[in-house]
Amino acid sequence: MSTDEPTPPPEPSPPEPTPAEPTRAELTPAEPARADAVEHAPADAVEPAGAAHPVTPTPMPKAKLPNLALRRLRAGFKPSRGQAIVAVVLALVACMAVVQVRVNRADDGYQNARREDLIAILDGLGQNTRRLESEIAELQARKNSLASSADKAQTAREQAEQQVRVLGILAGTMPAQGPGVRITLNDPDGKMQSSNLLDAIEELRDAGAEAIQINGSVRVVASTDLTDDAPGVKVDGEKVNSPYVIEAIGESHNLAEAANFPGGLVSEVTGPQIGGTAEVTELPLVQITALHAADEHRYARPAPSPTK
Repeated sequence: MSTDEPTPPPEPSPPEPTPAEPTRAELTPAEPARADAVEHAPADAVEPAGAAHPVTPTPMPKAKLPNLALRRLRAGFKPSRGQAIVAVVLALVACMAVVQVRVNRADDGYQNARREDLIAILDGLGQNTRRLESEIAELQARKNSLASSADKAQTAREQAEQQVRVLGILAGTMPAQGPGVRITLNDPDGKMQSSNLLDAIEELRDAGAEAIQINGSVRVVASTDLTDDAPGVKVDGEKVNSPYVIEAIGESHNLAEAANFPGGLVSEVTGPQIGGTAEVTELPLVQITALHAADEHRYARPAPSPTK
């Protein structure tokens, strides 16, 4: 008996992958967790090859919209120049309103006050006014007194300075200048003596000389001492020789007349006793620079002013 062996059924061909099924290389970056889960899943949990995998769309980043409300809020808190001006005007108006309210309240208080109260207020104001006027008058009188004292002090100071200058010129401790004469005496034979110079000094003083110097180095004062030291003369211990140049400050014409007076200085020097020459020159400006070193008085002291 022939047995017919059953023919095996044809092996099914593997299903072709559908176009919608993505491969591993085509997995998007948004599905890394899914890919890892498939790789680490057990073998029996793998889905059949014919199952279709759903495609997950890639999320798109959301565009950031400008926050218009925040910008408007910031712009609202940033005042402009016009807003600042408006704020200042409003503040001034508010201050004026407050002042006006206070004035109105004060006026209302005076309007509602009694007559006796108003009289008392007026009396108080009058007393304050008189007190202030009295203080003003007192301060004005004090000011005038201080000004007068200052003027007197200034006047006294100026007078004292003037007196110091005058006394300084007389004492020979200050230089002097002014109109005067220059007298040049030549003594070729050395016959001039201290008495001849003393006569010349006395004649010039009698004519009004205010300051005298000899040879530009010796200042003649009230205490000047002259001694013979031939040839020449010692004046306050300093030797002076011919030609003797005497300079004097005063009224130049009077001084010249005194020197040229018959029997005076010029006649004495040019006479036969000395046999010298004399020249008198009137000058608009004579400068006396020699100074006298004043000695301290050993006995004399200033006396108190006499009382009137």
